[in-house]
Amino acid sequence: MSAKVFSLEAYFTGRVQGVGFRYSTLQVAKEFEVTGEVKNLADGRVYLRAEGERSEVEDFLEEVQRVLRMYIRDTEVKTESCTPKYKGFTITQ
Repeated sequence: MSAKVFSLEAYFTGRVQGVGFRYSTLQVAKEFEVTGEVKNLADGRVYLRAEGERSEVEDFLEEVQRVLRMYIRDTEVKTESCTPKYKGFTITQ
């Protein structure tokens, strides 16, 4: 049986595309022990999935929201426990 990890999905709305949001999120991820992805969605939102220890993932999300607060109007967050799906943190299309 595989070990479970804490997983968080966040959907950011606001002026979050075309402003370096994904690149900035990738840079913030380097400061935390998280894996996952960040990508633009066709509806204008940005999707973030992060996995790892709960406190590390939650702190990562808080830092993303702090660093990019001028672009974010709202954040929808969902969490779960799951088997790990990622090896690192990347920007995907």
